[in-house]
Amino acid sequence: MVTAPREEERTGPAGDALAVVDARGIVTGWSEGARLLTGYPAAEVTGRPAAELVDGDDTETAEAWRELREGAAVVPVRHRDGRRMELALHSCAVQGERPAYVITTSSGGPWEKPLGELAFQQASMSMSVFDTGQHYLRMNDTGCRVMGQPWEVFRHRYFLDTVENAEHSLGFLRHLQIVVETGQPVHYESWTRSPSGRRMHAWNTEMWPVRDASGELIGTALAAFDSSEQFWARQRLAMLNEAASAIGTKLDVVHTAQQLAELVVPRLADFASVDLLDSVLEGEEPGVGAVDAAVELRRVAHHSLTPGVPEAAIDLGAADVYPPSSPPARALGSGDVVLTRTGSTDLDAWLGRHGTRSAKLSESDDPHFSMMAVPLMARGTTLGVAVFVRLLTPEAPDPFDQDDVSLAQELASRAAVCVDNARRYTRERTTALALQRSLLPQAMAGQAAVEFASRYLPALSQAGVGGDWFDVIPLSGTRVALVVGDVVGHGIHASVTMGRLRTAVWTLADVDLPPDELLTHLDDLVGHLATDESETAGEIGATCLYAVYDPVSRHCTIAAAGHPPPVLLCPDGTVKVVEVAAGPMLGVGGLPFEATELELPEGSVLALYTDGLVEARTFDVDAGTATLCTALAAPAADLEAMCDTVLKSCLPDNPADDVALLIARTRALDAEQVAVWDLPADPAVVADSRQYATEQLTRWGLEEAAFVTELVVSELVTNAIRYGGSPIQLRLIRDRSLICEVSDASSTSPHLRRARTYDEGGRGLLLVAQLTDRWGTRPSGTGKTIWAEQSLPVVL
Repeated sequence: MVTAPREEERTGPAGDALAVVDARGIVTGWSEGARLLTGYPAAEVTGRPAAELVDGDDTETAEAWRELREGAAVVPVRHRDGRRMELALHSCAVQGERPAYVITTSSGGPWEKPLGELAFQQASMSMSVFDTGQHYLRMNDTGCRVMGQPWEVFRHRYFLDTVENAEHSLGFLRHLQIVVETGQPVHYESWTRSPSGRRMHAWNTEMWPVRDASGELIGTALAAFDSSEQFWARQRLAMLNEAASAIGTKLDVVHTAQQLAELVVPRLADFASVDLLDSVLEGEEPGVGAVDAAVELRRVAHHSLTPGVPEAAIDLGAADVYPPSSPPARALGSGDVVLTRTGSTDLDAWLGRHGTRSAKLSESDDPHFSMMAVPLMARGTTLGVAVFVRLLTPEAPDPFDQDDVSLAQELASRAAVCVDNARRYTRERTTALALQRSLLPQAMAGQAAVEFASRYLPALSQAGVGGDWFDVIPLSGTRVALVVGDVVGHGIHASVTMGRLRTAVWTLADVDLPPDELLTHLDDLVGHLATDESETAGEIGATCLYAVYDPVSRHCTIAAAGHPPPVLLCPDGTVKVVEVAAGPMLGVGGLPFEATELELPEGSVLALYTDGLVEARTFDVDAGTATLCTALAAPAADLEAMCDTVLKSCLPDNPADDVALLIARTRALDAEQVAVWDLPADPAVVADSRQYATEQLTRWGLEEAAFVTELVVSELVTNAIRYGGSPIQLRLIRDRSLICEVSDASSTSPHLRRARTYDEGGRGLLLVAQLTDRWGTRPSGTGKTIWAEQSLPVVL
């Protein structure tokens, strides 16, 4: 039990601030330290109510006395000279005949407040103390500045009653409650808008329980740190990180520029535009360094917070000339960001001289804005300029600052590299595509064996132009070769390799080799190309399908080198995949190729294609082939429409690989257009063969060609009898030209040579070559065939 203080204790030591208050609230003791602290001598205080010393109304005085009786309180006291002091007081109840309270405060250091109290009040971060019901008990000076009100406004008020946006503050309140419920400290991060309304202020708040000496939880304290700078830095890093993944996803200049504009609006600007040099759009090499003179730029992208982009003074795709004094031209000339705003002489002068931009400003309700002109430069070359505009309104008056400039520079730098990559890709793709198309057939030579239509589609992906090709090659005897091939890889190297292989196929076709032998020679060529020391682009591989169709016999011979089989649409409407022996890819070497023969009814449709047609879909090759068969069976007005139907059915919107498609409908020569005679190996039959030919020409109405034809027949039949042997066959074909063919059993091919003066022979083939348009020889299963072709007489 605490006894009543003795008389000498009522004044206390000079250095202690001590007062004794009885149960009625009357001051009965006053120390010298209390006098030094408050200025009141003991004679003026003792015997008076202690409430008269409190600087506050009756409610505040009663509340302070209640808290003080419980042990401690911060009490505002009026100094004798009129100054207001907030003293941290402690009370101790005294039991005895005259119950009382001994009230003390520390007088060490500054008399007005103890050191801990001063540290709390002057802390640089916002600090507050709440009771267990979330009512304010204390708030330091920084907290009052943050809240924008003096402490008296918050004293003993419920937290939600002191905030404007109660819904936004529910999270803060809930964390205060969690501390009370759990008795554990918590960390809370929150965001509030700045007074300008554009930027977010971030707060990191530590909340912890406050306990009395017995360990009972009596309140909650918190310290809130304004982490806005760190928050803005994280936001900038997040934006840069997003730019790394969002800008340049496609190797397309315009798309990349639009991605930049959409990224900065609305997080950095209210309007953004990107203007580029025409040379960049065309894939050409722009000039090195900054641009010094007035320059014409083309608008490729813009974006706005307002639908319809009303701020845009020029349309997408339109060009505009920026004078040297304009912010965009200055940015291009200096290579640095130009930061300006309405009211600046240079900006207002430029806008005033530009009629369209001046009209846009006059249409605006609030034309004040901040502008950044950011040059787009990559690898030492100037590509264009990006312009960012931020409207300045009473709700959002923040202009661009140096942090925004740094962020804009970094974004523009990354975007410029992506634009330059897209420009380089555009140049390479344009070059490769031009080369590819120049190497593909521009016009097909005349032939009557098939009616055909074709398509070539370069890949729309980033892989670039490939090495797909197709050909329709006229052969001797009205036959035709249908070719489709695909070089492995993409780019210029693939296109060049394709051109070399296509030339080789034409050369080998001119020799009239069977399909399997032709692929064998082509395989050897690819092998030589792959081992050529001059080749630096890696290994070469290719696939090819070669088919020969004879309209006289309606036979088709097909050989494949690692290529998808053709699809056949029969005249009765049935569709099937032709079973072709699958040979190895060209360049593998050492493996044989096999030919497949089939007879095609007149009017059959044969579809040859590259793997990009059936492997471009999300399902497997078998499903793609089935889709192709269905598309071929669909009704079509002609072969051109059939090609369109096939591509539409089989290809996605963005094919990942090149596609070559060749569709041919077979024709057949009428029996009346062909005449065949089997001849014995007897020199006497030469005269008969001339007579057979003359009579046939008469039936065809081609008497004018009889003289030359007799000479050709006589020479070729004589050579067959002399050097070839049985069986010998003479065949005349009347199509677009008159063809004379003689077959024999010898595999030795004749060749032209110039006869010497005393030679008895050697002039026959030279005579045939001079009298006809073309001549040649081709191997057959039993020997060879020599043929000569001459133009039909013109019928007037």
